[in-house]
Amino acid sequence: MAINYNFLSLALIIFSTILHHCLSELCHPEDKKALLQIKKFFNTPNIFPSWDPKTGCCGWYGLTCDYKTHRVNDLFLNYADLAGPIPPQVGDLPYLETLMFHKNPNLTGPIPQSITKLKRLRILSITWTNLSGPIPDFIGEITTLDFLDLSFNKLTGPIPSSIGRLTKLTGLRLDRNQLTGPIPASFGDLTGDNFYLYLSHNQLSGKIPASVLKKDYTYMDLSRNKLEGDASLLFGSDKKNLEIVDLSRNLLEFDLSKVEFPKSLTYLDLNHNKIIGSLPVGLTELRLQLLNVSYNQLCGKIPVGGELQTRFDYSAYFHNRCLCGAPLPNCK
Repeated sequence: MAINYNFLSLALIIFSTILHHCLSELCHPEDKKALLQIKKFFNTPNIFPSWDPKTGCCGWYGLTCDYKTHRVNDLFLNYADLAGPIPPQVGDLPYLETLMFHKNPNLTGPIPQSITKLKRLRILSITWTNLSGPIPDFIGEITTLDFLDLSFNKLTGPIPSSIGRLTKLTGLRLDRNQLTGPIPASFGDLTGDNFYLYLSHNQLSGKIPASVLKKDYTYMDLSRNKLEGDASLLFGSDKKNLEIVDLSRNLLEFDLSKVEFPKSLTYLDLNHNKIIGSLPVGLTELRLQLLNVSYNQLCGKIPVGGELQTRFDYSAYFHNRCLCGAPLPNCK
């Protein structure tokens, strides 16, 4: 059968024209306006070459749209070499559920208050930037959030207690900043299941509130701060789902021999604290992948069994007051 190439070419041109027109329409005009303002704000046209005002924004790089409403749901501005502050126009995308800036080292300035206009936002992730200033109190107004990640920035000052109002949170990362002051007691009001909390590599101080320690976490990393006092309430009993705990390099002081560990625990790092007592026999019943209790004030014989001798060498136990037994020297 002969092919009429002239007819086929004409059909393709007509189809392309119709498709281009359709794609142009697959974008809410207010969303498109906000996105083009964001592009203009950064003043680097070559960063978003696909953000062409002649095409529909739902086909642009770094975002997704709802396939029915064509409203922008997710904005991922990652590895984009963006410079300057976060544009206030991000708050003009009312259907946004995810807002993410990752690995933009030239992104600076504070967190803009305009994000409080995002009444559907579930994930806010601003990481590996040079964002500075305090974590603003208005962050607690975004009550739809279930994940907040502000790690690896240059944020300073205290953690606002208003974060405790984000009761839908299941994950909170504020690690690798320059935060100071105590952990807010309001963190105990965070009710999300399978919760994980990362506050490591800051300058947090004071005692960990009992309301925080009693909460059921899956992962907790408070390492490399200046926290003090008793953290034993964190462990509780088998009713907890605790899997990973890192409290290392703080000023914590409690009797480890009185602690009951949940069977779910697989990672326990307590090194460089002021912990006293002996290692409880309950540790032999755990399937630990990591254990480090070095540089404390522990005494007594290391219990025999489980993973305590087979998986971990002397470096997991050394520099204690009088801890002994394999893999350390024998007790006298």
